[in-house]
Amino acid sequence: MAMAKLRRFVGEIAELVDAAPAEHELITRGSESLRRLVAADDWLPAAYATPSPERYQQFLLYADARQRFSVVSFVWGPGQSTPVHDHTVWGLIGVLRGAERARAYGRAADGTLIESDEDRLLERGAVEAVSPAIGDIHRVSNAYDDRVSISIHVYGANIGAVSRFVYPPDGPPKPFISGYSNDTLPNLWNSGKERTTP
Repeated sequence: MAMAKLRRFVGEIAELVDAAPAEHELITRGSESLRRLVAADDWLPAAYATPSPERYQQFLLYADARQRFSVVSFVWGPGQSTPVHDHTVWGLIGVLRGAERARAYGRAADGTLIESDEDRLLERGAVEAVSPAIGDIHRVSNAYDDRVSISIHVYGANIGAVSRFVYPPDGPPKPFISGYSNDTLPNLWNSGKERTTP
């Protein structure tokens, strides 16, 4: 039954993307779906929830065949964080386990980064959005130094293949393509093996 929750979520996002609403509506309705998904922590397979001591992990859970959206689990070991980076597409972040800290950045007219004054704490069940229209640059870290945190992300593209930028503190933006930490996907479609209760 665990995969049924993720399968249902993927279906909801696919229907939403098919309807092609304005970005604000997509983010609002997509956030509601993601909030329902991360409300229960009983569906993410262990293979896509395993931290690495070297760096945070980005596990692809689903990619739309036309690359219109992707669903990813981010697994944060204790104290791990991203560099300052952008996305170039809309995205939704929902915290499944633990908590994250997010620091937003803006751009001045001359292109320099403007750092927000404080981190935003995203606790279990919280959902946040990013996009070039509402704010797309941030740094994210595990809020805990002694435990793993996991968040589920949905992006308006195959995010592991999108050319984006990191923003080093001592130089110009650098292009990067994140890729994924896994080579296999969870089987969402083997529903015949799932038991149903009459």
